[in-house]
Amino acid sequence: MQPDRPEGDRSIGLNDRQNPLRRALTATLVYLVAGLIWITFSDRIVEVWFPDPRTLSSVQTWKGFAFVVFTGLVLFIAILRLLIKDRLLLSLQVNQRRALRQRERQLTVLMDNLPGMAYRCLHDDQWTMVFVSGGCERLTGYTPDELIDNRITSFAALMDADTTERIAEEVDIAVRKGQSFSVEYAITRKDGRQVWVWERGCGVEQDDGTAFLEGIVLDITDRKELENELEELATRDPLTGLLNRREFSRVLEEELERARRYERPMALVWIDFDHFKEVNDSWGHAAGDAVLCAVSRTLEDSVRSVDAVGRFGGEEFVIVLPEMDIEGARDMAERLRQRVSRKPTLLESGHSVPLTISIGVAVFPVHGHSLDTLCGAADKAMYQAKMQGRDCVVMVQPFQPVHNED
Repeated sequence: MQPDRPEGDRSIGLNDRQNPLRRALTATLVYLVAGLIWITFSDRIVEVWFPDPRTLSSVQTWKGFAFVVFTGLVLFIAILRLLIKDRLLLSLQVNQRRALRQRERQLTVLMDNLPGMAYRCLHDDQWTMVFVSGGCERLTGYTPDELIDNRITSFAALMDADTTERIAEEVDIAVRKGQSFSVEYAITRKDGRQVWVWERGCGVEQDDGTAFLEGIVLDITDRKELENELEELATRDPLTGLLNRREFSRVLEEELERARRYERPMALVWIDFDHFKEVNDSWGHAAGDAVLCAVSRTLEDSVRSVDAVGRFGGEEFVIVLPEMDIEGARDMAERLRQRVSRKPTLLESGHSVPLTISIGVAVFPVHGHSLDTLCGAADKAMYQAKMQGRDCVVMVQPFQPVHNED
């Protein structure tokens, strides 16, 4: 940390004016002037005051001693003034250095206790560090010596290529506008762990035209994890972890729009548990929750990665199957029914709870073109499966009347 400019300018001015050669010349000049004045005027004054030759001769003898005393006194005063100035200057410099060390210690403590690091780097492709604070090792796993001048690795190498390009573009725009920049990105630590950081900085330029970036980089991994958790809570069912009704509806709308655009089929599978109330009544709601979670995992494990499974509420589940025609949807629904019926849920008490499901299936565009029509048709087919004795799959028939078509 540098001292304030006014104090620094004052110290430099004092050093310039009080260099040793100038001070020595000043003391010598004062001594010579005093000696010349004494020699020039002392004889005349003595002759006027002491006209008697014998008295004048005696006074002339003592005048030599007086000359030594006078010039010595003048030299003493000149040197004393210079020493006083030296002492004042030295005191000022000592105070400045003491204040500078104190401010440097405060700044060091502040930077080392940041949940991240302070830095100064060249404005180049590698973000070559010329200074990093002690928090660098806690943040990146690398010591300052390993990052400075890219001795072991560059800071840019801690980011993936896409991130580096994006961040560099945002920083360049801010620097060109003379503004500070604020960016978030992920870096890979020395131990391979990925952390999220927030960086705030600005561009600076030295007198020789060298461009630097200065700022701080803080660890925001905890905040990012919390954001992800909140985001997941907003889109996931808290019990089963499946998509909730709102998020599944959004996904279903996107898949339906994609099916319309590319004129491809899409199947909708509507599922309801059979006699689920008996599970709650016989084993308790905790057991019912365990059954819901177990069946949810079975459904997720049985579909493709492109499929989406959602819980619409209670014991109703819906699955969207992109690129799935009528035959494929029927086969998929039948596999789901069989897997659930053949895999009873084992409770913590050791008891096994069997369960079956009723399934209704509707396919775009055979059974409808709108979201409401498809959902209504699949839901109706699921209730038809229940009326047919449960534990079965019912496909919506093409000749069935569809309503609310767009």
